[in-house]
Amino acid sequence: MSEHIVTSYDNDLDDLRRSISEMGGVAEKMMADASQALVRRDTVLAQAVIAADKRLDVLQREIEERAVLLIARRQPLAIDLRETISAIRVSGDLERIGDLAKNIAKRVVAISDQAQAQKIVLGVQHMSDLVQEQLKDVLDAYASRDTTSAHDVWERDGAIDALYNSLFRELLTYMMEDPRNISFCTHLLFCAKNVERIGDHTTNIAETIHYLATGETLAIERPKNDASNYATVSPGTAA
Repeated sequence: MSEHIVTSYDNDLDDLRRSISEMGGVAEKMMADASQALVRRDTVLAQAVIAADKRLDVLQREIEERAVLLIARRQPLAIDLRETISAIRVSGDLERIGDLAKNIAKRVVAISDQAQAQKIVLGVQHMSDLVQEQLKDVLDAYASRDTTSAHDVWERDGAIDALYNSLFRELLTYMMEDPRNISFCTHLLFCAKNVERIGDHTTNIAETIHYLATGETLAIERPKNDASNYATVSPGTAA
């Protein structure tokens, strides 16, 4: 009976890990597709990203429900309790990443009929490529419980903020040079802010990995270089 209980408990934890892995795959694809949709001005792909968010929401709710039941039924201690709590935290961050990717996709739909030079989009694309790398690396680190790789992702957040600040100034310049760019560039600024926020969620996951492995939170302050006033404007509502 004892062995049966332990095996069943292990199966519960394995189910949580598989669901987190599935969520990570969906979130990665949503972000990659949202970026491609922006670059190509592809509304069909953008609509697919918007639709995919429902699956991510379902998975997140299922993980939370299973984790709460696991805690209630198994009363886990030490590493098992941390793993269960970490699953809830990571699923929440992945759900928010999906929301932010969906918001980018909604912006793509909004600007699909606006003719603008492709070079204006390239800065957002570059920033998105870097954050996609962060997301992949942190999900790999979570799967392998690799705190070194997780800390590397955590340290890269400052560079993403600095890139956002640079992109913010560049897009403002385009708007000042020609008022006809204002609408398009405003949408791009929201896209860039959403990408920067996705980067923040990857660092949240990195911090969770540290907690999972050590039982402690990181004692040092997260590197932040986002100095733009625009960052105070909520990017959560898409046009």
